[in-house]
Amino acid sequence: MKLLRSIVAKQSCLSKKTAFLTSSSGLCNDQRCHYSGSVRNAPEENVMNIFDRNAKRIQKERAAMDPDVAVYDYLKEEVGFRLSERILDIKRKFGKVVDLGCGRGYVSRHILSSSVEELVMCDLSPTHLKQATGPEEAVKCQRLVVDEENLPFEPNSIDMFVSNLSLHWVNDLPGTFAQINRCLKNDGCFLASVFGGDTLFELRCSLQMAELERQGGLAAHISPFAEVRDIGGLLQRAQFTMLTIDTDEIVINYPSMFEVMWDLKGMGESNAARNRKLSLPRETLMAAAAIYETIYGNNNGRDGTRAVPASFQVYYLLGWKPDPSQPKPKARGTGQVSLKDIHKLDEIMKKHGEIEIGDGGKEK
Repeated sequence: MKLLRSIVAKQSCLSKKTAFLTSSSGLCNDQRCHYSGSVRNAPEENVMNIFDRNAKRIQKERAAMDPDVAVYDYLKEEVGFRLSERILDIKRKFGKVVDLGCGRGYVSRHILSSSVEELVMCDLSPTHLKQATGPEEAVKCQRLVVDEENLPFEPNSIDMFVSNLSLHWVNDLPGTFAQINRCLKNDGCFLASVFGGDTLFELRCSLQMAELERQGGLAAHISPFAEVRDIGGLLQRAQFTMLTIDTDEIVINYPSMFEVMWDLKGMGESNAARNRKLSLPRETLMAAAAIYETIYGNNNGRDGTRAVPASFQVYYLLGWKPDPSQPKPKARGTGQVSLKDIHKLDEIMKKHGEIEIGDGGKEK
């Protein structure tokens, strides 16, 4: 009863957002400073090492060496397929394309010669890179071990960068965006998917409630994710134009919280924050699993059994390096018809004879 009373009392005050922001060590608040606020006014050298990149490399290597590594590909395969469809939506054939953080080839396996001439597959993990499925044979392909924070490509040498669920582990995200922009040719394209701020909010809240209940404090167990408004600001700061950001949510049901954590480990997505807590007491884990099932549990499991959902919010980003050939908005104040009078467009045209509709064109 004590645990259930605590759940009810704390559920009202710990929303998805506050659970993400709160940390006894101040980690989440500092992490948020790296991505949030007026990012365009932040100093260029303001880099915070939130993540342990070497630990992340080791985690990915261990995941890649698991004999059952393919079992845990389901999420990244699905997002990679959706991202590859966006490449096909662009009616252009790209010369040299970089798949940054390719993993086991979640995007590259869907690349067609009708869209790409040459593909460079890059990943932090050498084992993942060896296991990655390449594009069809007509596409030239090479593989490089690359850290997303230090790109080895020459300026103005790449036609397109693609990244699938990899950039959320980068410490200097503004710097990586700037490097990508610098390496792109004019009118080059940057297409990526990243986890959003509401990813795994169920697991985050359950762990924090259990720690408050059992240990009287809490620590960060889920790595921080950028919000969509911050991503847009960072892309603009890196001089990308014609930005498009859309959001998707994938909800997967698991038998319990422990299967969620096991699959995250199998994906190589374990926490890699520098001040992460390396262990949790058994009683705290059991309490977290009970809270998870009590608050978020459903009957959507196999054959109608009880299950717990895990939400993955995914942002799809599209930006272009500036080029004089790109369409540009007309100057403010040049409009001749107010939107509030758009229903009177026929009357206005009869009265004025012709109006300018953009790019110097005339409507008669």
